[in-house]
Amino acid sequence: MNSVIKKSIIIGLLVIIADQALKIWVKTHMFLGESSYLNWDSGFSWCQLSFTENPGMAFGLKLEGQWGKYLLSIFRMVAITGLIIFIGWMIKKKKPTPGFVICMSLITAGAIGNLLDSMFYGMFFGASGYSATQIAEFMPADGGYAPFLQGKVVDMLYFPMIDTTLPDWVPFYGGEHFVFFSPIFNIADSAVTVGVFIMILFQKRIFPNLAEEDSVELKEKAI
Repeated sequence: MNSVIKKSIIIGLLVIIADQALKIWVKTHMFLGESSYLNWDSGFSWCQLSFTENPGMAFGLKLEGQWGKYLLSIFRMVAITGLIIFIGWMIKKKKPTPGFVICMSLITAGAIGNLLDSMFYGMFFGASGYSATQIAEFMPADGGYAPFLQGKVVDMLYFPMIDTTLPDWVPFYGGEHFVFFSPIFNIADSAVTVGVFIMILFQKRIFPNLAEEDSVELKEKAI
């Protein structure tokens, strides 16, 4: 096993461990809708932990109904299996750059992190409520809140960098409450987003063969 594969595995494991550790802490210490922020006397009140549960996909997206949840969980399992097979094939056949392997590891680890919530959280945790007396318990005596593959994904990272009321002179939306950036997400979502973003931003370095092919094609057209 070469050093790039070892590093990518370590990065993936760290993402999963950090993601699950924070989710478990939030699930067992906060109630739904509870928020807290980092009061560093530096104006960083927009760095918040805001506990919410997402029954579906990243950033609050979802498929409706119980079967929608089953389909989503099964899709995640198939997608993760496909990603792992694809990464292995690329390493064996195509000798990809270290950047590609690490980015794909981030994406795969993020997908695994959210899949674990869907698979097991309903079985291992009690239901969370909207008051301090309804904080979820780990392994409750009367069982979890949902069966296998029906767990909800725990989200908590909230960065409302701008939270204001728009001036009355703003067309159409004057006087309305405006928040930027409003999605609530988790470390797994961040890993997927970062992996994709890095591949797009540094695609010429991560996919040098494609860059060379484009260069050759342009030269041929010029001739």
